[in-house]
Amino acid sequence: MSNEQSVETEDGFTHPGGEVRQKALQEELRSLIDVVGPGPLVDLLLERAFELGATDIHFDPRPDGLRIRLRVDGILHDILQLSPAMTSQVISRLKLMAGMDITERRYAQDGHISNAVLKGKRDIRVGGGPTLYGERLVLRLMPNSADFVSLEQLGLESIQTEKIKKQINSPYGMILSVGPVGSGKSTTMYSCLNLLNDPMRSLITIEDPVERRMDGVNQIQVEQKIDFSFAEALRGVLRQDPDVIMVGEIRDPETAHIAVRAGLTGIRVLSTLHANETTATIDVFRDFGIPPMFIADSVNCVISQRLLRKVCTEANEEYHPDQAACEFLGIPHDQAETVTLKRGVPADCNFHTGFSGRTGVFEVLTVDSEIREAILKNKSARELQRLAVERGMITLEQAAKNKVLAGVTTIEELHRVLAFSA
Repeated sequence: MSNEQSVETEDGFTHPGGEVRQKALQEELRSLIDVVGPGPLVDLLLERAFELGATDIHFDPRPDGLRIRLRVDGILHDILQLSPAMTSQVISRLKLMAGMDITERRYAQDGHISNAVLKGKRDIRVGGGPTLYGERLVLRLMPNSADFVSLEQLGLESIQTEKIKKQINSPYGMILSVGPVGSGKSTTMYSCLNLLNDPMRSLITIEDPVERRMDGVNQIQVEQKIDFSFAEALRGVLRQDPDVIMVGEIRDPETAHIAVRAGLTGIRVLSTLHANETTATIDVFRDFGIPPMFIADSVNCVISQRLLRKVCTEANEEYHPDQAACEFLGIPHDQAETVTLKRGVPADCNFHTGFSGRTGVFEVLTVDSEIREAILKNKSARELQRLAVERGMITLEQAAKNKVLAGVTTIEELHRVLAFSA
C-alpha cells in the first residue's frame, strides 16, 4: 500500500497529506513536547492541520490536561493530550495570536488569526469560552482562497448541474443552498458566484466571516458588535448598483424580506439557509412572513445538500449486496451477484476509518410554472416535494443511493448522514 494519500475536505479540495497521517502526526508532536515551547508546537500543529485538510481544531480542557482533536472529513480524531502544566501556555499562545484578551477567562470570546500571522493566504477563526475544567478553544480553518471548485466537481448529477447553470444565467431572482451546518452550502454558493464573476458585472458579498477572497468581487464582513448585521449591510449594498449579491446566510425575517425584494428588482441573489429539504425552504420563507406571491416570483432555484465520506481509494474491498441492501437500493434479488459495491478497509492512510475525502449529494428544485402555481396556492412542503419528484427532481436519498451504487460511498455512511431507514 502506498503511503501517499490525498484528503478531500469539506470545501471539496484535495490536499496532500500522506506523510502526516494520524499516527505520524501524533508521534511528531509528542516528540516535540519536551524540547520546544508552546509557540513552535502550536505553529507545527497548525501547519500539519492545513496539510491534512482539517476544517477544525478542538482544544478541550480535561482534569488531566488538554485534549487536542482535528476534524477531518467531518469526523473528529484525537491527536494529542497535553499535561495540565502546558495547557495554559498553549491556550494563551493561541489567544495572543487571535487578538483575544488572555486575562479574561469568564465569558465567550471570538478571535481571528490572520493570514499575515500565518505567513500565507489562510485565515483562522477562533471561538473560546469557559468550561468546568478551564478555557476551551475551537479553531475553524478557512479554505485556501486560491482554490475554487467547479459545479462539476461538487458531486452533482449532470442533469442537476445543467439545471443550476440555467438558473445562474437568469437575469434576476434567488438561488439558495440549504442544509445543516457543515454541509458545504458556502462552497456551492462560491462555485455559483465564480461562474458569475465577470468584469462587466458588479458583484458584492456580505459574509460572516468572509471565507474566501475572490478577485473582482467586493466582499463585506458583517460585525454584530457594532450592529452591522446582514440586513443593515444588505440595505446599504442595494444603493451601490449591484448586479449580483451573495448573502452569506439568511438568518432572520428582515434579511429574508430585503433579499426577496432584491431578487424581484433585477438583481441576482445567492444565499444559504438552514432547512432540511428544498421544499422546506418555502415553509421557512412563509414563517418569515413573506407573501406567497413574492416567494413564487423571486426564488428561482433551491439546492439542498449533504456531504458523504468517500470510500478510501487506497484501502477498500468489493462485495455483493445482501438482501436488505438490495431492497434498500432497489436492486432485484436475482441480480445481487451482478452488482458490485465498495467499502473501505481501515488503514493508516485513512485514519483507520475506511474513508478518505467527501463528496456532495444534492437535491435541486427549480421553480417552474407548476411549482410557482403550487406556491401561490400555499401548498404544503410535502405536496411541493411530491410535485417536484413527479416532474423529475432527484431527491437527496436517490442521489445518495446513486453514489453507493457507483462505489463512491457506503450504505452505512448514507444512513449516518441522511438517517434514512431501510
